[in-house]
Amino acid sequence: MREQTTDTQRPAGRGDESVFLSGIEALARLPIEQRRSDVELGLNTAGFVSGYRGSPLAGLDRQFWKLQAELDAHGIVFQPGVNEDLAATAVWGSQQVGLFPGARHDGVFGMWYGKAPGLDRSCDALRHANAAGTSPLGGALLVVGDDPGCKSSTLPSASEFALRDLGIPVLAPADVQDVLDLGLFGWALSRYAGCWAALVVAADVADSALGVRLRTHRCTLPQRRDDPHIRLADAPLDQEARLHLKQRLATAFAAANGINRIVADCRRPRLAVVAAGKVYADVLEALARLGLRNRRAIAEAGIRLAKLGMTWPLDAGFVAKAASGCERMLVLEAKRPFVADQLKAMLFNAASRPRVIGARDGAEAAPPGELDVPTIARALAAALGDVPNRAYLDCLDSLDSLADARPGSPRPGAGTTHVRKPLYCAGCPHNISTRVPAGSRAVAGIGCHYMAQWMDRNTSTPTHMGAEGANWIGQAPFTSEKHLFVNLGDGTFFHSGILAIRAAVAAGINVTYKILANDAVAMTGGQPVDGSLTVADIVAQVQAEGVADVQVVADDPRKHRGAGFRARAAALPVHGREDLDAVQR
Repeated sequence: MREQTTDTQRPAGRGDESVFLSGIEALARLPIEQRRSDVELGLNTAGFVSGYRGSPLAGLDRQFWKLQAELDAHGIVFQPGVNEDLAATAVWGSQQVGLFPGARHDGVFGMWYGKAPGLDRSCDALRHANAAGTSPLGGALLVVGDDPGCKSSTLPSASEFALRDLGIPVLAPADVQDVLDLGLFGWALSRYAGCWAALVVAADVADSALGVRLRTHRCTLPQRRDDPHIRLADAPLDQEARLHLKQRLATAFAAANGINRIVADCRRPRLAVVAAGKVYADVLEALARLGLRNRRAIAEAGIRLAKLGMTWPLDAGFVAKAASGCERMLVLEAKRPFVADQLKAMLFNAASRPRVIGARDGAEAAPPGELDVPTIARALAAALGDVPNRAYLDCLDSLDSLADARPGSPRPGAGTTHVRKPLYCAGCPHNISTRVPAGSRAVAGIGCHYMAQWMDRNTSTPTHMGAEGANWIGQAPFTSEKHLFVNLGDGTFFHSGILAIRAAVAAGINVTYKILANDAVAMTGGQPVDGSLTVADIVAQVQAEGVADVQVVADDPRKHRGAGFRARAAALPVHGREDLDAVQR
């Protein structure tokens, strides 16, 4: 492919603007910046954003609501999804606008957001959407919030492998500036290559804040012979063939625009260090603590430092450049060897190839949690053999000795063993609602009621979001236990939990669902449920599903005894919360 630069991709543009933004605020500004860039190019585009909240992106919807007037002014529609896969399908729809008569814009750029479990549940929709492709002046950006340290999740997460399986290029911002730069790059990549692009935002990047520049981005477009974009009549095997084309185009686009960079270099490198995303920022911190505080010091130590902006697919030319003349490449990654495995495969047939090592090489098992600065510093020092600041390593050794002398103490880099556990907010009615009668037990799910597991509630065995109680379907036929309770939040009920109730009715099991209604998605910041949902609505829905017995318990029963409520649930008992134990029994 011969590179060419199109004039339409190099507007005169406005000057850089400096602002102070958090990672979440930067994500919310991305569609506005994309629209401004399109206007400067003379393009008549619009934007569409949909997704579902969840840490570390829990506050993103609030930021979009805060910017509603500005979104409206730029023709950007923000429509929160009922759940993640429906939101992904809606964003997919934004790429189909130009396939039919009546389109009012040159293209619609789409943005989906959700945390790693939301990506997991949306893989079917995203696989179809990416195979179908994007519109030439639209593009689709997938923002995935990863929580590798499991600070606010049921499991630690790393989404790169799932995205690679879907054929979606993976972008890894290291800080808030990268969120803006790589986000805009992602839409440009999506338009050029016809594929979706993923921006994987780690919790620490989302939560951090930085002075950043809002700047015009100019992209070089390699020459392209075939059309990779979405079309109306499309056979599945043709879509599969274009997936391979899209990956080649994505690699060429990244190479042409220098998305992966050699940050520090020297003539005869002793070691090549490769990192991406939040881990790259930690590598800089570790190098500084070892006495290598700038690019010159890093180069003088014999280190070639490579920062990856796109971790998949990797460009063979960049890999060859990063590996040239090195005996070893130290690849630092938060979890499994995602980049390292690619490097090993790409360098396998090289005439002279370096040995590719990781931060935890030689360990029997990688410790859980995040790859932290002390672990990175140790790996760097071990690979280099000597560093200017040995005192820092001696301090780490002293901490190790202290941990060995006091069994149970956390070792540096091994995570924290003593955690302050959260509890219900003062006055929350579900501090009472999650209690069960003596001799009974409950199962947990996703929501504030998850905390009941470490309280005096005899509650355990949570499921993923929307499957609350479905585990009992597989237990009930094989145990003498006759009944249990299931805690289910009203936000989860609206998201997907009604299907779990439907499954329980279909299986004919004996179970009591306690739908904890508080008119908000309380766990992620008290946002409203994305639609209309009253207690009367819930009652009518579960009755229509065939639930045998429905009763309401409330702080103020009078709120649920009016004419409007009776119209939906005529003979329904409504009890005071003081009667909860008796009602459950």
